[in-house]
Amino acid sequence: MSDLATLGRRIRHFRTAAGLTLEELGREVDVAQSQLSLIENGKREPRLTLLGAIASRLGVTVADLLDESAPSPRAALEIELERAQSAAAYRELGLPEVRATRSMTDEVLRALVGLHRELDRRARLAIATPEEARRANTRQRLRMQQVDNYLPDIEDLAEADVAAAGHGGGALTHRTVSVMAERLGLSIVHVADLPHSARCVLDLENGRIYIPPASIPGGHGLRSLALQAMAHLRLGHGEPADYEDFLRQRQDASYYAAACLMPQGAAVAFLERAKRERDIAIEDFRDAFGVTHEAAALRFTNLATARLDIPVHFVRVAGDGAVVRAYENDGLPLPVDATHATEGQIVCRHWSARRAFARSTRTTEYFQYTDTPAGTFFEATQTGTAESDEFSITLGVPYAQSRWFRGRESGHREVSRCPDLTCCRRPDADVAARWEGRAWASARVHAHIFSPLPQGTYPGVDDRELYDFLESHASAPEE
Repeated sequence: MSDLATLGRRIRHFRTAAGLTLEELGREVDVAQSQLSLIENGKREPRLTLLGAIASRLGVTVADLLDESAPSPRAALEIELERAQSAAAYRELGLPEVRATRSMTDEVLRALVGLHRELDRRARLAIATPEEARRANTRQRLRMQQVDNYLPDIEDLAEADVAAAGHGGGALTHRTVSVMAERLGLSIVHVADLPHSARCVLDLENGRIYIPPASIPGGHGLRSLALQAMAHLRLGHGEPADYEDFLRQRQDASYYAAACLMPQGAAVAFLERAKRERDIAIEDFRDAFGVTHEAAALRFTNLATARLDIPVHFVRVAGDGAVVRAYENDGLPLPVDATHATEGQIVCRHWSARRAFARSTRTTEYFQYTDTPAGTFFEATQTGTAESDEFSITLGVPYAQSRWFRGRESGHREVSRCPDLTCCRRPDADVAARWEGRAWASARVHAHIFSPLPQGTYPGVDDRELYDFLESHASAPEE
């Protein structure tokens, strides 16, 4: 009975339809008229026995009263107005509450609700400054650090869903993903005209998951996109309330997809066997489940500490040394700014994440020991190229844990004193003096530095383009 407003209006709707006044119904179910009025106005939760008595007298079932839908379009507007005026954003304005009386016309009610919707939309557009967005992202990273990047409820849900679809082991096939979608009443539809700002779209009204064309049938990317769309349904997500809620939903959806592609039981068994053999390698983990190197490394961070008792860190770095994504619970001194955000910060030139770029042969992982002010870490780094930009994926552990990993015999060792500027950032004084005033460089500025915070109901997705896309495909037959 969490939605008391809807319950109250359904009782009022059926009472009015039965031709009873509050006084008459109260007398017949033995409750004071004032108490019944509070219930109908959503101010008091009725006992189940009272609900049964009310339903019996009105000629309906208790289920009819508890239905979550509004009993009429007018009632839906009244409920929406009441909720909007009870929100903190409206109360902060200090304005009086406007009650939806019987004398209020539908036109006036629609206008009031429309104003609240527009206020909410504008509030969403300015929900956070870029600085606050970075703080929200940092809070999300620290929350995951506190739980060792492990979410047992999502692990259990994903494993149960995969098993229910008949998956028997090995890499999750696209067929199995389709079966999982079908069990939710969804079908996977490949389209070539997705909104440019969206990776996939979930259409609940028509039961479809729209993803890009299957250029590589069963590919990890497409399987992951479909699973992330299903995750929003399985995890009960609604429209994100703010940017932090959006980040949490995206994190949980990605986690669910990874836990489906690499189910906990099979993944832990594989890793425990590799640990016993002192031969843990992300490339083997990757190949065993048919996912990307980054996906395997991130999945390892979910299971390493909680299931293998191995603290760990993960860093994705762009070719210029800037952090794209990072996680650690092993004490690695990640570079951070004043907000404690690490994204966009430059990692030490001596870290494996950057030293790996210097190799001429990059088909295999690069292994290195790095001495830092926080201790010595063993790291395995894989480099790659995406959209013409280089990147590296690094998975690392404290020195004591290196005994479980392939590559531990590496002779590569570097010393990092960062954040001490003399480590790798401050130029040699003599060389700086030699070139001062004798050279000029045109900076390569990242466009994202000047980009505003992504806007829209789902930040970064163009609302108009999204809804135009849904309208154009709503009546189209599935291929």
